[in-house]
Amino acid sequence: MRRAWLLLALLLTGAVAFAEPPVDVAPKVAAKKPAAKPVAKAKAPARPAWAELTAEQQKTLAPLKADWESLETERRRKWIGIAKRYPTMKAEEQERVQRRMQRWAALSPEQRRQARETYKQIVKAPPEQRDRLRQQWAEYQQLSPREREDIVPEHRRKK
Repeated sequence: MRRAWLLLALLLTGAVAFAEPPVDVAPKVAAKKPAAKPVAKAKAPARPAWAELTAEQQKTLAPLKADWESLETERRRKWIGIAKRYPTMKAEEQERVQRRMQRWAALSPEQRRQARETYKQIVKAPPEQRDRLRQQWAEYQQLSPREREDIVPEHRRKK
């Protein structure tokens, strides 16, 4: 049972390391217009483009370069905000950001979607449950690599 809880904690809180803060997806209410023929609009490219970033932002966000053009404007702004704060971070914090960014870039779109959903669930969880998950995550991190591998189901292990 303890291993099951630790696995749950691993899956839930581990995803938080990669998750992005939830984006406000509430529909915007627009005034009704008279019915007209729908006109197909070309979707404007998300901005800013990679080439529009400063050299420092490009260096900081380098792990995301391959995916940059596929990111939505809101996600790009989020990453740019991190890049702006990056120079003021302590060295260890910068290393952590780089590691997490590299891990995030390595995830498939489905894994990213799942991480975001998990993050949203954790944020909505009551404080007691989040505290319990933190404790379980701390216990998991204290395990040896062999013990950790024993907890992860076979189908979830890296091949």
